[in-house]
Amino acid sequence: MMIETNSPEETYAFGKKLGMEAQAGQVYCLNGDLGVGKTVFTQGFAAGLGIQEPVNSPTFTIVQEYDDGRLPLYHFDVYRLGDVDEMDEIGYEDYFYGEGICLIEWSERIREILPEHPIQITIEKDLEKGFDYRKISVNEQ
Repeated sequence: MMIETNSPEETYAFGKKLGMEAQAGQVYCLNGDLGVGKTVFTQGFAAGLGIQEPVNSPTFTIVQEYDDGRLPLYHFDVYRLGDVDEMDEIGYEDYFYGEGICLIEWSERIREILPEHPIQITIEKDLEKGFDYRKISVNEQ
């Protein structure tokens, strides 16, 4: 599936739609360059799960947990990970194979420990189509 958005509000709304459809145990890999709108998408996704608290990028903590929605959301940002072994230290398997939803930014850095068949979401800019234009691709493998 591919969708084009032309504002942060549309990106948020698409994230919200996917959050409303999300099922327990799913793992989403959120791909895209810095500043492409991953946090806006994630905020919408969390809203779709019914999460009320503010959602921010977990850049300095590796994972943020949100438990006040219909399912727990585990938002990972592994950009600053020094080594994949750091994921063992936080007990990643409990998150990946639990009953919540995992949304992982920069997942290509931990490819070797990802579960089989994660849902790949890629957000891309195209400045020729406008500053707020985004192409969002969703691939279930």
